[in-house]
Amino acid sequence: MHTISVYRLASVLAVTTLLGIGFPASARAATFPPLNDPATNEAHSGKFVWAELFTADSAAATKFYSGVFGWTAVTLDQHGVTYTVFSNGNHPVAGLRQRSVPAATRAARWINYIAVTDITLALSRVTKAGGEVRAPAREFPQIGSQAIITDNEGSPVGLLQSSSGDSADTEPTPGDWNWFHLFVKNPPAAADFYRQVFSYDVAPDTRTGKKNELLLSSGTFNRGGISALPDREDAKPGWLGVIRVTNLDETLARVPALSGEVVVAPHDAALGSRFAVIADPTGGTVGVVEYVNNTNPVNRP
Repeated sequence: MHTISVYRLASVLAVTTLLGIGFPASARAATFPPLNDPATNEAHSGKFVWAELFTADSAAATKFYSGVFGWTAVTLDQHGVTYTVFSNGNHPVAGLRQRSVPAATRAARWINYIAVTDITLALSRVTKAGGEVRAPAREFPQIGSQAIITDNEGSPVGLLQSSSGDSADTEPTPGDWNWFHLFVKNPPAAADFYRQVFSYDVAPDTRTGKKNELLLSSGTFNRGGISALPDREDAKPGWLGVIRVTNLDETLARVPALSGEVVVAPHDAALGSRFAVIADPTGGTVGVVEYVNNTNPVNRP
């Protein structure tokens, strides 16, 4: 089994125009293309395949993520509702949705989507496992079925059943999502929830030497990790997506100029990496990781 998540996000939206850093395209009518074109015969249940940022200030968030990571952005119009797609080079990596007016006072939040092969079956397990279905399955032409749930500690996560198969598990490049980690009050109970709903295999993370650090895996790949919340009054359960970069210091240097904040200072981490956490100006948080000497983490012990 590999010792770190190794996947590449599926191409959810094909974009024909890549724009300058920090500025989205004008919204235009468009239809969402298939996740994979041509369709694949691959199914990787448990793989994180997409991420969406819900924010009250899409312009500020777009400028931040484009400026920090070099992502390009294009905005589509779907029946009067705008949706921004971020791309890393020639492949999409994330989406952005503007919060509705009633929710505009909330801090931005990333929601990450896990691949399933039977969304109806997965949703039927949620309540029994102690979670809640927050947005029932909805079919999107050419994309498949999507839903949003909260787990047994209230952390939201998405489900996505692709109608065109899943993309291959390949090594993430700089600018791609590299890992997803869940921080909770009770790691064993949380792991059991994800085991019941998504059929993950659960095992201790022996790399850290810490108690109650767990790995969620499917097939031969680790998909995500679970750790106990930091011992702080303001600590809340939730998933943290981590983006790989070539040079951590250079990436962090761009954050303040774009009105963001480094909330966890850079430090050495597992597998010869350096890690930090940043917040965008609307409150969304992501992890940032650099592998020293750009060593391929999949080949590390």
